[in-house]
Amino acid sequence: MATKSNADGRTRGSVQIFIVAGLCCFFYILGAWQRSGFGKGDSIALEITKTKADCSIIPSLSFESHHAGEAGKIDESDSKPKVFEPCHPRYTDYTPCQDQKRAMTFPREDMNYRERHCPPEEEKLHCLIPAPKGYVTPFPWPKSRDYVPYANAPYKSLTVEKAVQNWIQYEGNVFRFPGGGTQFPQGADKYIDQLASVIPIKNGTVRTALDTGCGVASWGAYLLSRDVIAMSFAPRDSHEAQVQFALERGVPAVIGVLGTIKLPYPSRAFDMAHCSRCLIPWGVNDGKYLMEVDRVLRPGGYWVLSGPPINWKNNYKSWQRPKEELEEEQRKIEEVAKLLCWEKKSEKGETAIWQKRVNSDSCSSRQDDSRATFCNSNEADDVWYKKMEGCITPYPDEVGGELKPFPERLHAVPPRIASGSVPGVSVDSYLEDNNKWKKHVSAYKRINKLIDSGRYRNVMDMNAGLGGFAAALTSPKLWVMNVLPTIAEKNTLGAVYERGLIGIYHDWCEGFSTYPRTYDLIHAYGVLSLYNGKCNWEDILLEMDRILRPEGAVIFRDEVDVLIKVKKIVGGMRWDTKMVDHEDGPLVPEKVLVAVKQYWVGNSTSTQ
Repeated sequence: MATKSNADGRTRGSVQIFIVAGLCCFFYILGAWQRSGFGKGDSIALEITKTKADCSIIPSLSFESHHAGEAGKIDESDSKPKVFEPCHPRYTDYTPCQDQKRAMTFPREDMNYRERHCPPEEEKLHCLIPAPKGYVTPFPWPKSRDYVPYANAPYKSLTVEKAVQNWIQYEGNVFRFPGGGTQFPQGADKYIDQLASVIPIKNGTVRTALDTGCGVASWGAYLLSRDVIAMSFAPRDSHEAQVQFALERGVPAVIGVLGTIKLPYPSRAFDMAHCSRCLIPWGVNDGKYLMEVDRVLRPGGYWVLSGPPINWKNNYKSWQRPKEELEEEQRKIEEVAKLLCWEKKSEKGETAIWQKRVNSDSCSSRQDDSRATFCNSNEADDVWYKKMEGCITPYPDEVGGELKPFPERLHAVPPRIASGSVPGVSVDSYLEDNNKWKKHVSAYKRINKLIDSGRYRNVMDMNAGLGGFAAALTSPKLWVMNVLPTIAEKNTLGAVYERGLIGIYHDWCEGFSTYPRTYDLIHAYGVLSLYNGKCNWEDILLEMDRILRPEGAVIFRDEVDVLIKVKKIVGGMRWDTKMVDHEDGPLVPEKVLVAVKQYWVGNSTSTQ
């Protein structure tokens, strides 16, 4: 046993040395690019590396001895990679599934036109979305919470529209975010203190939050210092660039709206949901929107409504709305909340707080209410492009134990897995997955020392599984958007939320609901293999390029033949790449491809 152990140690050590040596030059350049930052681009960095880095001593990685046949055939025999040209500068903030021109062709009823409407295949752009001239690397967190470079989102309309509400101010070449909001003129911190007098925000009971109609996401930004992570969303261009500003600040956000289709989140996902003057008509459609909030709210979770119609008696004049209308609006909200078995915990000033009952036993009275129509419990997580229903999501039959406070819940067995309600996932396989991703992430950090340096703030895992990558990567310097592909074999996103992480359902054959250049680091584990034959790999890779910041990085983990094809495609996308062996050695067919997007901006010679 001792001999085997020593041999294994030597093997691991040699692999680690090879990985570090094989990438030191590549990431020396990467580090130089990213340190140059603030719009200087790669030309300066390359000039530096010419004199300081000698890559000739690094052996090239060859797969032929271990992967004869297919892997050897794919890459070398083909011609040069297809070159993707820059799109016209007018596409600098292009969001394919929330394009304004296309949106205006859809009905306005129930905000349908602001929902996802993706282009058909013949209308997809097959070019690279350019960064605006002057684009710079964002400030590191926590400075980015308060300051965003003007060049990255050059839109001043909010500084005029929200001037008296302390949302955003323009100062020289930066925007400043004072932390104010329509309903919290004294700042988000004081507003959160008010909520914390009722909601247990401090002890880890509340970890995940949903902010509907988030504005520039100051509420979510200030919750982060309290170890609460919010999924903020707002529609595209209701106010210009609000979600873009949130992401530039380093705050989780997506483009979205509460309209006709279900929210792209699993049931029982959030500990708290919030609406601060979000302009959602909560009382209409027999309370359908409140029922959707109830679906995604965890038993025992809290809903906060701040603004009209709360305290309408004292505010109807300043709101310039008839008091009878406001009174009826609040009556409907109270009626639906009672039907949902929510208990009002507080109403102070213009803020009201309800709590969802912890189980069905505590709301037995509604069983006899003729208005209580219940949804099919098997469809609670079936949400992708599914119409919102006017029915109540029933409590689960099995809970699987209490949800632990954060951060303990990050590595604890999620209740859904403990109860066996995630088919194909056992407690043992969950624990094994945790250990696997700890090992993978440890190797990533050896490959790319920038990962936990503060350089990467907005991180995406394109195929999150059980959230092991995000859990192993957890740091106050970054956050991870855990994406569960809609075609994934196992629906694990509910368990990801039970770990105190956030995520979203998405189909990678379509554009993601975000602005360009909003992620610093993208992790793609098995994504291309998953979508093989489902849609064009070029479209997926171009979408990754759209949402990746200049000088951002991508980590692909997949079978070697897949990565060779990917390496060739991105060779025409202004990405620099390096292939690395699996941390367990060259005999493992799974490899890692690391890529860095070059710095470049739009120019007048763009042709599309």
